[in-house]
Amino acid sequence: MQTAPTAPRLSMLQVLVCGAFIVTLSMGIRHGFGLWLQPITQAQGWTRENFAFAIAIQNLAWGCFGIFAGMVADRFGAFRVIVGGALLYAAGLAGMALSSSVLVFTLTAGVLIGAAQAGTTYAVIYGIIGRQIDPAKRSWAMGVAAAAGSFGQFLMVPVEGFLISGLGWQQALLVLGVMVLLIAPLAFGLREPGFAGGATPKRDQTILQALREALKYPSFQLLMAGYFVCGFQVVFIGVHMPSYLKDQGLSPQVASYALALIGLFNVFGTYFAGVLGQKLAKRKILAFIYLARSVVIALFLIVPISPTSVYVFSAVMGLLWLSTVPVTNAAVAGIFGVAHLSMLSGFVFFSHQIGSFLGVWLGGLLYDRTGSYDIVWYIAIGLGIVAALVNLPVRESPILRAPAPQAA
Repeated sequence: MQTAPTAPRLSMLQVLVCGAFIVTLSMGIRHGFGLWLQPITQAQGWTRENFAFAIAIQNLAWGCFGIFAGMVADRFGAFRVIVGGALLYAAGLAGMALSSSVLVFTLTAGVLIGAAQAGTTYAVIYGIIGRQIDPAKRSWAMGVAAAAGSFGQFLMVPVEGFLISGLGWQQALLVLGVMVLLIAPLAFGLREPGFAGGATPKRDQTILQALREALKYPSFQLLMAGYFVCGFQVVFIGVHMPSYLKDQGLSPQVASYALALIGLFNVFGTYFAGVLGQKLAKRKILAFIYLARSVVIALFLIVPISPTSVYVFSAVMGLLWLSTVPVTNAAVAGIFGVAHLSMLSGFVFFSHQIGSFLGVWLGGLLYDRTGSYDIVWYIAIGLGIVAALVNLPVRESPILRAPAPQAA
């Protein structure tokens, strides 16, 4: 009996280089949005809650559109999704610069850029990695892609700070809008052979069957719960820490260096998390990361604040920042396979983005109500402990499915 020939794969180097550069640009730019909080709110006469709500909508839109971007990428290939995301990103940054009202700012910085990030970041890129790279190197490769996003933060946050100080916040956004278009030519390196000519690879499950199976599986639900906490913590810190540090009397340069340090150390954290994911139980790695975050945040609040304490906090938090990403996605791939990986990663990431929405929005809301970020810091600590506990029961072994009926 003959089996159908499998489609040729892209080279691992090509996938990693193109995917890494795309994630570097897309994630690098969005990690610096916190630097615009004070310039925009002061120039426009808006509150921090206005800005925070737009970024919260961005995270929610990213999660919502990520599900559908994953479905399209799994069915028709990721190339078109990535190119469309690049165009939306450029339009969103331009609209963000030219917005004259809170509503328009929310639609551009929130909805447009959120949709753009859905098509140019981890869920789509990880789907390509899952299909094109051998399972023995999958977790490692996902760690490399996540490390690229972290390097983007280290690279782009100081660049964005320099652009704001040198050109002003509006011109800086327009320059970034041109830069992000570089994603489109990079997408040509990720045109998967199995989707050539609009072909759709044969699958054992439909989209609805794969989704129904995953949503009923307890371990998938636990991974989603943990990822919710990840989103709450990192987006609250990433967006509000510059303003928190300024409220504490520290200079804006300290905030820029702090975010850059998070990005630099996250390069190492995500890479080693991917490496460890090939060797150790992923549930234990995730539990450790979430618990360690809570400990680090608690110590940061206890120690008297200074540039040194901020830099130490940023370095240690950077090691834990996105290290959940390769481990979580590798766990999903190991349990359910790679046929619908982009879509399932999109669903897990949607939970992450609900947490992101609440983290960034509550940060602005509670600051405006109380004049302090303390309550949100405490929530972040408590959620980290909960996430550590819910990841421990995750079962990582491949799900058992009834064999498909064979044709006579």
